[in-house]
Amino acid sequence: MDFSVLRNLISRYCVGEENWVDNRTVYVGHRQPPPGAEAYIPQRYPDNRIVSSKYTFWNFVPKNLFEQFRRIANFYFLIIFLVQLIIDTPTSPITSGLPLFFVITVTAIKQGYEDWLRHKADNAINQCPVHIIQHGKVVRKQSRKLRVGDIVLVKEDETFPCDLILLSTSREDGTSFVTTASLDGESSHKTYYAVQDTKAFNMEQEVDTLQATIECEQPQPDLYKFVGRINIYRDRNEPIVRPLGAENLLLRGATLKNTEYIYAVAIYTGMETKMALNYQSKSQKRSAVEKSMNAYLIVYLCILISKALINTALKYVWQADPNRDEPWYNQKTEVERQRHVLIRAFTDFLAFMVLFNYIIPVSMYVTVEMQKFLGSYFITWDDEMFDEELGEGALVNTSDLNEELGQVEYVFTDKTGTLTENNMEFIECCVDGHVYVPHAICNGQILPGASSIDMIDSSPGGGGKEQEELFFRALCLCHTVQVKEEETVDSIKRGIHQGKATSFYISSSPDEVALVEGMKRLGFTYLRLKDSHMEILNREDEMERFELLEVLNFDSVRRRMSVIVRSSSGEYYLFCKGADSSIFPRVISGKVDQIRARVEHNAVEGLRTLCVAYKTLTQAEYEEVCHRLSSAKLALQDRDKRLAEAYDAIERDFILLGATAVEDRLQDKAADTIESLHKAGIKVWVLTGDKMETAAATCYASKLFRRSTQILELTTKRTEEQSLHDVLFDLSRTVLRQHGSMTRDTFSSLSNNFHDYGLIIDGATLSAVMKPAQDDSSGNYKEIFLEICRNCSAVLCCRMAPLQKAQIVKLIKTSKERPITLAIGDGANDVSMILEAHVGIGIMGKEGRQAARNSDYAIPKFKHLKKMLLVHGHYYYIRISELVQYFFYKNVCFIFPQFLYQFFCGFSQQPLYDTAYLTLYNISFTSLPILLYSLIEQHINMDILRRDPSLYRDIAKNSLLRWRIFIYWTFLGVFDAVVFFFGAYFLFDNTTFTSNGQLMTTNTQMMFGNWTFGTLVFTVLVFTVTLKLALDTHYWTWINHFVIWGSLLFYVIFSLLWGGIIWPFLNYQRMYYVFMQMLSSGPAWLSIILLITVSLLPDVVKKVLFRALWPTTTERIQHFERKKSSYFEQFKFLRGQENADKLYQGNLSEFPPLSTLHAPERKRDNTHNSNPRRTNWCCLCANLLSRNTP
Repeated sequence: MDFSVLRNLISRYCVGEENWVDNRTVYVGHRQPPPGAEAYIPQRYPDNRIVSSKYTFWNFVPKNLFEQFRRIANFYFLIIFLVQLIIDTPTSPITSGLPLFFVITVTAIKQGYEDWLRHKADNAINQCPVHIIQHGKVVRKQSRKLRVGDIVLVKEDETFPCDLILLSTSREDGTSFVTTASLDGESSHKTYYAVQDTKAFNMEQEVDTLQATIECEQPQPDLYKFVGRINIYRDRNEPIVRPLGAENLLLRGATLKNTEYIYAVAIYTGMETKMALNYQSKSQKRSAVEKSMNAYLIVYLCILISKALINTALKYVWQADPNRDEPWYNQKTEVERQRHVLIRAFTDFLAFMVLFNYIIPVSMYVTVEMQKFLGSYFITWDDEMFDEELGEGALVNTSDLNEELGQVEYVFTDKTGTLTENNMEFIECCVDGHVYVPHAICNGQILPGASSIDMIDSSPGGGGKEQEELFFRALCLCHTVQVKEEETVDSIKRGIHQGKATSFYISSSPDEVALVEGMKRLGFTYLRLKDSHMEILNREDEMERFELLEVLNFDSVRRRMSVIVRSSSGEYYLFCKGADSSIFPRVISGKVDQIRARVEHNAVEGLRTLCVAYKTLTQAEYEEVCHRLSSAKLALQDRDKRLAEAYDAIERDFILLGATAVEDRLQDKAADTIESLHKAGIKVWVLTGDKMETAAATCYASKLFRRSTQILELTTKRTEEQSLHDVLFDLSRTVLRQHGSMTRDTFSSLSNNFHDYGLIIDGATLSAVMKPAQDDSSGNYKEIFLEICRNCSAVLCCRMAPLQKAQIVKLIKTSKERPITLAIGDGANDVSMILEAHVGIGIMGKEGRQAARNSDYAIPKFKHLKKMLLVHGHYYYIRISELVQYFFYKNVCFIFPQFLYQFFCGFSQQPLYDTAYLTLYNISFTSLPILLYSLIEQHINMDILRRDPSLYRDIAKNSLLRWRIFIYWTFLGVFDAVVFFFGAYFLFDNTTFTSNGQLMTTNTQMMFGNWTFGTLVFTVLVFTVTLKLALDTHYWTWINHFVIWGSLLFYVIFSLLWGGIIWPFLNYQRMYYVFMQMLSSGPAWLSIILLITVSLLPDVVKKVLFRALWPTTTERIQHFERKKSSYFEQFKFLRGQENADKLYQGNLSEFPPLSTLHAPERKRDNTHNSNPRRTNWCCLCANLLSRNTP
C-alpha cells in the first residue's frame, strides 16, 4: 500500500485536512474519478448546519453560572454566603443567599430565553428545504443535511443554501443573475458564469453523469476572492481543466434572480461558508456603567476589608486588658475561647466582614437588572419609533446596554439600505448645455405625474437635435442592463400590454437602471439584447438595431465603461460614460465648460454624476481595436495590466455629449439624523461594500461630507502612485498642520475658520494598513491611520468585506481613548461589526433580518437612531448613574453607623440594627423610590433633548460616574452617617434610672437601650435617604408621590406592627414596644427633624451655589423650563386654557433659543451676558401679558 495515501487518510480523518494543507479536493456528486486518475479519498467536511446560538442544553447551566460569577459582585456575595454557612456570624445566611439566588435565577432565565430565540431562528434556517440531485432524480432534503460535493438545484428567487460552484443554468449563454444584498449591501443584479464545459447540462440525468473533481483553496472570509480549478473526465482521456474564479462562486445568502433555475455543486458548507466565516463570535457585552460599578465595588471591598481589619485589631487590643473579656451575650463556649489566637482572629475577621458586608448591596444588582429589563419597554412602546410601512416598532434583544446608548462616541453605519432606500432616481441630464428634467423615475417604477418633459435652457445657444438624440442613444446602448418580462396575471407573460412594453430592467449597477429608465421617459426605450443586437425604440416609435461588438467593462481604477456598436447603416461607434475626472481629460471637443459647470453644481448637491462621450471608428480602426483587446484577453501573465493598457489606448479623443445626475435616494430624515449626531459630538463613519463613487455621493447627500469638507483619499489608486508609507505621512502632515488632535467639543462645534477634513479609504488599502509591519523602518501604520482619522470629521470606508468592517470597529474600540462605539446596518454583511461594537443596532430592512436578529437593538429606519440615542440613551444614562451613586450612598449611610457603634460596644460584633431592619432596608424601605426614579425620571423634557443634540455632550465620557463625583457621594454618605450616629448619641448622653429600674434619658424621656438607639438612628437614616432622592427628582407624577411617601409610611406602619405585636414564631421580642415608646417622646420627634435637616443641608447648599455660580447647560435649560412653565400657568390663569394652548403650540419660538442657554466658554465674561438675558425675559413676559389686554 502506498504510505502517502495512508498518511493522507490518517491526516484527514484524525487531524483535519484544513490544518495541514492549503487546498481541498471535492468530488462532484460524490462520484469517483475513472481508473487511472488520482486515488479516490473520501473526505470529511462539516455539514451545512448554521449555529448562531451561545448555549446548548448541556452546557447552559455551567457556562451561564461561570459567566455570571465572573462578575465581581456575584462572586463576592457567594463567598459571603458560604462564610455565613460555615461560621457563626451576627446575621443569618438568608440575608445574603436569597437575594443572590434571585439575581442569578432572573439573569439566567433572561439570557436563556434570548438564546432560545437564537436557537429557534437557527432551526428555521437549518430545516428549510433544499433540492439535490441523486441518481438522476431531484431529492428534497433539509438544509442542514447538505454535504460538500452534493449537486444542488436552485430555482428563481431562492437563496443559496451554501457556497456553490455554478455548473449550468436555464439560460443558453450559461449566465445567471444574483443579488448579494445580504452579503455586501448591493441590491443590484450581478452576473455569474457557469463552467464552459458543463453549461449545456439542463437535465437532472445529464448533470448526474458528470465526472469531475474540483480543487480549490481552503475556506477563507474574503468574499471577492476565490481560486480553484475543475477537472472534467471524459472518455478516459486526460481531464479537461478549467480555471474557477469568483465569477463562478455563488455565496450562501445570495438570491437567484432573472434565471429560472441553476445546477451547482456545494463547495463550502455550514460554518465554513464565506458568510459564516465573516460572522464574529458572540461575546458578552458589558456597558461602561457596569465597569464603573465593578471599579466602585473594588473600592468598597477595600473599605470593607479595612473596616474588618481595624475592628479585629482593636478588639484584641481592647481584650488585652485582663478585666475585659468576651461579652457574655455573645455566648462563646469554653472550647471557642481556648482556640489558637490566629484562628479566633481569623474567625472574628470573617464575622466583621459579614457584619459590614451590607456596604456592598446585592440589592443594587437586582434593582439594576429590573431597571434595565423594565426600562427597555420604553423603547418598545415608543410610538414615534413605530413604522407604519413595516407595521413594526423598535425591538430590544438585550437590555444590558440601555445606558450605553447615552455614551456613544462613534457611529459606524452601513450605506445601502441603512442610509439609503436602495432606490436610484434619475434627476436630470445635460446635453450641450441644455438640461432635461423628467419627473420621478425610480428603479423600474414610473411614479404618477411623469408624463411630460421639463426643459431648462442653462446656456445660450443650443446644440442640434442630432447631438441630443445621439446622447440618448449612447445611454440606451452603453450599459450592461438586462430586460425581464413582467410575469403575473394567471401565469400569463405580459411582454406587451396595450402596445407598450411592460418589461423592467435589472443590472449589476442600480444607477444604470435609473439612467435607462430616464431615457425611457425622454423618448428612447431600450428593448432587449437579442442575438448580439441591442434594440431601442426612438421617439417616433421606430425600432433601431445596433450590433454589440465589444464591452469595455467598468472598473474602479478607470472609473468609466465603453461599448463598441455598429449601426444598421454600418457605422462604428464607441460610446463611453464615466466619472467626470476620467472623461474630461480624454475629450477633444464639445461644450466642455458648460457641462463641467453643471456637473460641479450637481456634485455639490450630492448627486452622482456621469459624463457621456463618443467617437466614430473606421473599419481599420475597429480592426486595430479588436486586435488589441483579443491579444490582451488571451494573455496568461499580467492580463489585467495589458487590458488596462489596451483600454487606455482605445478610450481617447472623445467628443463630449453631456452629463447625467442620479440620486441614490436617502431614507427619510437620514441627513437630519447625521447632522444631529454631529452636533451631539458623535463621529459618524460609513462602512460599505459599495463603490467609492456611489458611497461618496451618498455621504454628500446625507451631509456627512459638507461643501467645505476637504476630502483626503487613502485608496488603491493613490497607493499605486506613491508608497503607502509616503501617502500616510503626507495625509498626517496635512491634517496636523491645520490643528492638533480634534476633541469631541471642537468637532461638534466646527467654526467657519476651522478646516474640515473627510477621509476616504478602500478595503485593499485598509488591509495594507492593518498588516503587521515587516521591519521597524516601516513604522506602525495603524497609529498614523488612527491619528488621521481622529482629525477628520467623517470617514468613508468603501469596498469593505464584512470582516474588515469588524476590524475597523475593533481598531477604534481598542484605541487609547477607548471610545464607546455603535454599529448599525441592515444586512448579514453587517453582522460582524454589529457584534464587535459596544452597541449593535439592526435595521429591519429589505435585506433580511440577520442584522436585526444578531443586534442588541432593532429599529425600522435609520432616522429612529436620533431619538434612541439623544432621548432614550440620555435618559437611561442619567437614571442609572443616579441609581448606582445613590445605592452606594445610602449603603454608606446605612453601614457606617454600624462601624462607629463597634467603638462603643467593645468590638463585640453586636449589630446596631434589628435583623428585620437589616434585611428589609434595601429590599423594602428604600428600594421602590430609586427603582421608580430610574424608570421615569426626566431631568429635561424630551422635546428639548431632540431639538438640542449638544446636550448629549454633557453626559459624554461617563461624566456622571467619574471618580470625583463618586468620592463626593461617598463623603456625603459618611457625613450623613456621622450626623445620624452622634446626633442620636448626644440625645442619650444624660441618663437616669426611673422608679421601675429602667434607664431613661433625661432630655428626651425615652427608655435607653441598644435597640432604641439603633431604631432612632435607623429612622433618621430611612427618612434622610428617601428625602435626598425626592430633592433630586425633577419629574413629579402621582406615582412618584405615592411611592416616595408610601415607602416612608410603610416603614412607620411596619415598625409599629413589628414592635407592637408579640409574634409567636419568634423566640425573642427585643423590639417589643421600642418604636412606639420612641415616638411617644416629643423631643425625639424634634431631634429626628433636626438631624434630617442637618444631613440634607450641605447637599442643598452645594447645589444652590453651583447652580448660581457655575451652572451647566442642562441646569440652565432646567431653570428656563421652570420659568416658562410658571409663566404659562400665569397666562392660563389670566387668559384661559384656550389662549394658553395657542401660546404653547404656536408662540414658543418667541422664547429664547436653546443655543443662548448653553454654558458660556470659560474665557467669556459671565456677568456681561446675564443681564441682557434677564431683560429679554422680562420684556417678553410684559409683551405677552399685554398682548390681549383691552
